[in-house]
Amino acid sequence: MALSQSKFRTTEQLNTAFSRKIMKLLRDGIEENGRASLVVSGGKTPAELFTLLSKSNLEWEKVDISLADERWVDNTDDASNEKMLRSTLLINKAANANFVPLKTQHDDAEDAVLTCTENLQKMRTPFDVLILGMGEDGHTASLFPCSEQIAQGLDLESGNTFIAVQPKTAPNQRMTMTLPALLNSNQIFLHLTGESKKEVLNTVLSDDDAMVMPIRAVINNADVELLWAP
Repeated sequence: MALSQSKFRTTEQLNTAFSRKIMKLLRDGIEENGRASLVVSGGKTPAELFTLLSKSNLEWEKVDISLADERWVDNTDDASNEKMLRSTLLINKAANANFVPLKTQHDDAEDAVLTCTENLQKMRTPFDVLILGMGEDGHTASLFPCSEQIAQGLDLESGNTFIAVQPKTAPNQRMTMTLPALLNSNQIFLHLTGESKKEVLNTVLSDDDAMVMPIRAVINNADVELLWAP
């Protein structure tokens, strides 16, 4: 498998080019299958991209959107990926999209794994577009190298779509797609900004000791396109 790289001088240039790529893939998905599916990640990096997407012309009512992972907090909490998505992407023209949330009423994410798995079956797979980010420790989605659940999350034969995760280096219990669920995508993008993230990725790609970094497991098992700006 391979990592292709698209580098931009500014985040504005990145977001403009990236949004066009995503729109084309979603339009193609709608044309070919009647619906398209988009799975995104949270955090600060994609917020401006999401706002740009929300203003794009698309048959949004034919698009299903969900998250690669979620912090197990109420959707009104500032740490909630769903809250961020509802304020940046699921607005303007994209307000008509069908959103499949991960957070349920269960107190413990462990108890919600089956519900999340069943809810995701409402979306067409393979996903047309998957957008991943990466942390300074090489985690992606909520597949943290420090968590006791990491081996289960990266097991390609597990048969699991979701697992509950408790990171040791970050707050909040999480719900995350497993590696095989993430790989069930037609197009996987890695969206990074900043020199420090690029240095981490360089380590992932060049250092054999970086095998514990979950993003490497994605790159080793799929064709991934990196979009990066300083």
